[in-house]
Amino acid sequence: MQARRIVSTPDAPAAIGPYSQAIACGGLVFCSGQVALDPATKELVQGGIEAETRQVLKNLANVLAASGSSLARVLKTTVYLKSMGDFAAMNAVYGQHFASAPPARATVEVARLPKDALVEIDCLAALE
Repeated sequence: MQARRIVSTPDAPAAIGPYSQAIACGGLVFCSGQVALDPATKELVQGGIEAETRQVLKNLANVLAASGSSLARVLKTTVYLKSMGDFAAMNAVYGQHFASAPPARATVEVARLPKDALVEIDCLAALE
C-alpha cells in the first residue's frame, strides 16, 4: 500500500469535522467537499450562488496548490446543490474555471449542506 499524505492549508477553511482537507496518495489528490467559507472569517460568503461557487472553487484551488496540483489537473468533481434551480448560474461560474478540457462531473440536488450553503464541490485530481 502506498503512503498517504494529509494535505492542509490555512488558505482554505479548516475541516469542520473529523476529516482532512485532502489526501494525496498514488499520484492522486482526493479533496474533501468545500463550501463557500472564507478561510479568514470562517463565515459563508454572501452574494448568492455565483459568489458561493467562486469561493468554493478558490478554496479547492488553494487545497490543490498545497498538494502540488491545480484546477487544471482535476479529473472529476461532484457538485452538490441545495436547489437545481441554481444549476445554470453555478454552471456559468464553474465553466470559467474549467474552460478547456473540463473534468468529468456529477451534479446532484441535496436537502441541506453544512452551514446552509447553496453549493458544495469535491474533486479528484492528478498530482503529476
